[in-house]
Amino acid sequence: MRKRPFGTLPDGRRVGLFVLENSNGCSASVTDFGATVTSLVVPDNRGRPSDIVLGFDTLDSYLAGHPYLGSTIGRFGNRIADGRFTLDGHDYHLARNNGPNHLHGGVIGFGMNLWRATKDTSSDVQQLELTHISPDGDEGYPGRLEASVTFTLTDADELRIDYLATTDRPTIVNLTNHSYFNLADPGSGCILNHEIVINADRFTPVNADLIPTGEIRPVDGTPMDFRRMTPIGSRIDDDDEQLRLSNGYDHNWVLNRSSEEPTLAAKVHEPKSGRVLEVLTTEPGVQFYTGNFLDGSFFGEAGRPYGRRSGFCLETQHFPDSPNQPDFPSTILRPGETYRSTTIYRFRVEP
Repeated sequence: MRKRPFGTLPDGRRVGLFVLENSNGCSASVTDFGATVTSLVVPDNRGRPSDIVLGFDTLDSYLAGHPYLGSTIGRFGNRIADGRFTLDGHDYHLARNNGPNHLHGGVIGFGMNLWRATKDTSSDVQQLELTHISPDGDEGYPGRLEASVTFTLTDADELRIDYLATTDRPTIVNLTNHSYFNLADPGSGCILNHEIVINADRFTPVNADLIPTGEIRPVDGTPMDFRRMTPIGSRIDDDDEQLRLSNGYDHNWVLNRSSEEPTLAAKVHEPKSGRVLEVLTTEPGVQFYTGNFLDGSFFGEAGRPYGRRSGFCLETQHFPDSPNQPDFPSTILRPGETYRSTTIYRFRVEP
């Protein structure tokens, strides 16, 4: 693993960029600012490598604010209604940074903090461990949370992300990665020709604020049915209430799970490059987001704009607004417990 300077924060702290490489021509670049994946290079079916995630070349672009490109999200991925929840009889009020709601950990979430590298960067193992301490009261959350995220690039062309967290007071935790993928490459335009399968029979519909209603609805007969390989764009503009509310796909799917081990959540194929992405996770849900709010105001490699639907996200997670939804899987973490979560992005090519 190689490390190089990536810039300096306004307070003088230095930021690094870590490059993990395998024997098949794949590489993953991760900065300790936000534990952020800035680049993920994967060859296509002709052996030509290309960066398949949306990212920036400079630290300044990340500091200027962005739609969570590649960020590690915490303490809580996705939305919490009205920025509030009750835990053990105590009411907690979080930062409201998405209209009336709390989104992705608040104004300064984990993706805007400098993490600490704890592994020996001279090791031959293509693995990077980053740690972050979130103090009691951070963005309104209770408890001092000690979190770590470990990125491992394997010779099986897998980018594995392992999350751990502990707390000294009862709190809530829901960590994820917010990479935007374009399996053709980030400058190739929209992702509507990508084909996707989501391993889910049900999803959680949302209201006008994109907060789950509490219902768990079958996908059968709806544009949310991706149980068979389907082009992303085939139904994205259908006259459907859920699609209108989110301007496309921005929903949580309830995964079909039969094991505590990482289980297939989704599979995506890009016909021209032949690249295939498989997402496996220990999480109960995945948020499929089609970049509906990208507007061309952010520029990546070689100054290419990131326009609407130029990338898609598969954010493995517990369900949005879980602290306020008693029928959803719990996101509570208590002292003496360890939060553990694993997600694997596996790549291959087809002719």
